[in-house]
Amino acid sequence: YIVMASKHLGGDLNYAWPTAEIAVMGAKGAVEIIFRGERADGIAEKTAEYEDRFANPFVAASKGFIDEVIYPHSTRRRIALGLRKLRGKELANPRKKHGNIPL
Repeated sequence: YIVMASKHLGGDLNYAWPTAEIAVMGAKGAVEIIFRGERADGIAEKTAEYEDRFANPFVAASKGFIDEVIYPHSTRRRIALGLRKLRGKELANPRKKHGNIPL
């Protein structure tokens, strides 16, 4: 998420499907790190809870990390509308010889 033209890096439009996982790392990996010393039998339950609380696109949209949750069948139309909005966009940034994206 963070390196794919996110809002945090200045991306203009960010859409997500309802099944998207908006996170720096996968829920299972995050849960395994957070609950490292605990028994493995509760990992699946904790992973589902983590996905619901942190990694789902509706939470990301409510926090402003993405613009909108869109459905797959409307993707082409939403992208076309978004590109139309950006057609006349003027950049206020100074010209640079070399770009430097924070990776």
